[in-house]
Amino acid sequence: MEEVLRQLPTESTQQAVGYPTLFLLVAVGALLPVVPTGALVSTAAVVAFHQGSPVALLVVFAVSSAAAFLGDLCLYWLGKRGVGSRNGSKWLEAITRRAAPERLAQARRKLDEHDTMVLVLSRLIPAGRIPVMLACLLSGMPLRQFAHGDIPACLAWAATYQLIGIVGGSLFAEPWEGVLAAVVLTVLISGTPALWRRLRARLAARDRPAPPPA
Repeated sequence: MEEVLRQLPTESTQQAVGYPTLFLLVAVGALLPVVPTGALVSTAAVVAFHQGSPVALLVVFAVSSAAAFLGDLCLYWLGKRGVGSRNGSKWLEAITRRAAPERLAQARRKLDEHDTMVLVLSRLIPAGRIPVMLACLLSGMPLRQFAHGDIPACLAWAATYQLIGIVGGSLFAEPWEGVLAAVVLTVLISGTPALWRRLRARLAARDRPAPPPA
């Protein structure tokens, strides 16, 4: 009993520091691509799983999805200001640079076909969020309409990466092993499509016939 009582303040302190940190990092990661938000959510889910508390898993889910939604909303608002401005903005330029032209064209087609439901898929497909967001901006979608479509997208995103963390945590007895497995799995899921696109582009360039000599 004494050992349990000694552990309670430690866990409370970890949660008091960990949840706000998770919220801040995920929100910032939605604005800036330097933060691996999926890996953060999976890691937090591993730790919560090893605590053996369903409440901790629910809190991780709520914090992650709320932070992702807030970050998306802020980025969309900043981009919309750039669309409405004559000179644009640095945020709109940053969004445009991160969206390849072919991905943007595909996103605009999907937006025309499925409206805001495409936001859910964009959150689940690696590197799919920014092209769809830019397509929404260029189509003149109001902030409120974007927010309504982004809510289920962020919930599905948080649930997916939390499930990856739970799977990683359930396979190993030690939390650090589960964290490592979750991070590796997240990196593979996020990086494989980009590597495949690069490989396909190189193969297409190699098979393209050379131009005739002048």
